[in-house]
Amino acid sequence: MPELPEVETVRRGLEPVMAGAVFSNVVLRRANLRYPFPDNFVKRLEGRKIMSVGRRAKYLTLDLDSEELLIMHLGMSGSFRTEHMEGENIPGSFYHPRTTEQKHDHVVFEISIDDRKSVVTYNDPRRFGFMDLINLQEKDTCSHFANMGIEPTGNSLNGETLSRLFAGKSTPLKAALLDQRLIAGLGNIYVCEALWRTGLSPKRKAGTIARKDGKATKRTELLASNIRQVISEAIEAGGSSLRDHKNTDGSLGYFQHRFNVYDRENCACNTAGCDGTVIRIVQSGRSTFYCPTCQR
Repeated sequence: MPELPEVETVRRGLEPVMAGAVFSNVVLRRANLRYPFPDNFVKRLEGRKIMSVGRRAKYLTLDLDSEELLIMHLGMSGSFRTEHMEGENIPGSFYHPRTTEQKHDHVVFEISIDDRKSVVTYNDPRRFGFMDLINLQEKDTCSHFANMGIEPTGNSLNGETLSRLFAGKSTPLKAALLDQRLIAGLGNIYVCEALWRTGLSPKRKAGTIARKDGKATKRTELLASNIRQVISEAIEAGGSSLRDHKNTDGSLGYFQHRFNVYDRENCACNTAGCDGTVIRIVQSGRSTFYCPTCQR
C-alpha cells in the first residue's frame, strides 16, 4: 500500500491538472472497486467544478463546488494517469512499479479548464482502492476520518505531542507510531527509517520515551523531528522525480536510494561508528528492519 509521501506526490501531480477543472464526462467501467461506487456517482460529479485537490493521511480528496467531497484511496495497486496536450504522465512515485495496462482502467474522468481538456484515468489491477462521495460538512465525522490522529507533516507533531500520546503506553514503539488513531498516515517504510535515525528500537515500549506529565523529552523531540524530516525528504524525492521526468515509470523517485534500514536485511548499519548489521523481524504481521546494535 502506498505511504503518505507517495500519496502526496500523487496529489501534487494531479493538482495542476485537476484544480479548477470541471468534470465534463465520467465513465465507470465497472460497478465497484473494493466497495461499490456511491449512488448516482456519475451524475453527482458531471458538471461539478473541482475547487481544490487535497490529502488526509493516505487519502486523496477533491473539494467540489457542490459542497461534496470526493474521497479516493489507492489501495494496494491504484494509480492515476493523466493525458492532455503535453502528453501522458503517472502522477506520484511508488516503491513498486504501477501498471499502465488499459484492461485495469476502471474510472475515466474527462475534465476541462477553459479550452484545455484532459483525461484522468484511475488504474487498479487488484481493485483494493475505492472512491466515495460525502457532504463536505461531514469530513471530520465520516467513517474514513472520524478516528484519525494528527498529520505527521505539520508543526503539531512535536516532542510534547509524542510524549502526550505515548505516556504510559506499553505497546511497542513501532506499533504506536503506526496507530492511525494517534498519528494519521505514517507507514512501515518511514517509521523504520525515522526510528533508525533516532537510535530507538522498534521493540521498546512507547511509554519509555515519554514523560507521564506529557512534557517533551529529548527522545520525543528528536523522534518527532526525524519523522518530519524523513517524510519531507521522501516527498521532495518524489516531487523531484515528477519534475525531472515528464513521463514517469511509477518508481519511487530517488528516495529508495536513501533507505538506511528498510529492505536492507543483513547489510551493514550506516550509523557512523556502528559495526552492527540490519536485521528483519515481524511485528503485527509487518516486516521491521532495524539495527539491534545502535537502536536501543
